[in-house]
Amino acid sequence: MDTSVRVGSLTLPGPITTASGTAGHGAELSRFFPLAELGAVVVKSLAAYEWAGNPSPRVHPAGEGMINAVGLQGPGVASWLRDELPDLAATGARVVASIWGRSVDDYRAAAEQLADAPASVVAVEVNLSCPNLEGRRGIFAHDSDLSAEVIAATAAVGRPRWAKLSPNTDRVVEVAAAVAAAGAEAVTLSNTLLGMVLDPHTGRPVLGAGGGGYSGRPVHAVAVRTVYDVHAALPTLPIVGVGGVSTGWDAAELLLAGAVAVQVGTATFADPRAPHRVQAELIAWCRDRGVTPAQLAGMAHQGGLPPRG
Repeated sequence: MDTSVRVGSLTLPGPITTASGTAGHGAELSRFFPLAELGAVVVKSLAAYEWAGNPSPRVHPAGEGMINAVGLQGPGVASWLRDELPDLAATGARVVASIWGRSVDDYRAAAEQLADAPASVVAVEVNLSCPNLEGRRGIFAHDSDLSAEVIAATAAVGRPRWAKLSPNTDRVVEVAAAVAAAGAEAVTLSNTLLGMVLDPHTGRPVLGAGGGGYSGRPVHAVAVRTVYDVHAALPTLPIVGVGGVSTGWDAAELLLAGAVAVQVGTATFADPRAPHRVQAELIAWCRDRGVTPAQLAGMAHQGGLPPRG
């Protein structure tokens, strides 16, 4: 069966990738499964400079999910290109770099630093779900004009860009349309939900930064709805679905809703082999239904699955 999928101009040999922030900056997962067998490896978001992240504690369980406020700790693009990408590229993995910034200029600088990255970096995910700290309040992905400005500013990267958006807004369709018009080949839907957990002994937030991003199985239905709504409004815009995926059916559900590829994130903390396992389960599910992953994309909008043969 043909397991390949297309995300804009990019063809990936498999439908599953890792999710940024859950698989490290390099080849950390290579001791658990062959990274080259995934569609791609999306690395943790990088800024144009080294960033220390938030104070600890940074991660805490929250029901069937987890909450985190790691704060985008990273070595910076230049250090990553020199110290970590070579080992990751040596695995044969297709690499999707992820970039973030506190201002439009920060994003521009990160993109310019990635412009000369080797061919193993096949795309760049622009993480727009970050607080905007340059005088305009809020999160980049909650503002369609600002999100479009960031995407336009990252054109120097010279490879396909995926805009990673936030589910914490009722403007996600508007923002998706704006970033597509500004040059994004695809959107990644979606990032974590805003959340908080309190300590029963102290009554204070358990995370050092206070609130954080909520992820894991409980957010899956939110991700499915977000993908479904954006695909319904913008059916030609490629979507990479992410949120609460831990089984092959979870991935199939996002494809049916309108995604063309799927990322596995939080499940990796409990099972480092989760992305590889989910891909195998999804392919087996598709084979049983007589469809390819690429054919599955958007079927919920087209009358659903065909009857079994």
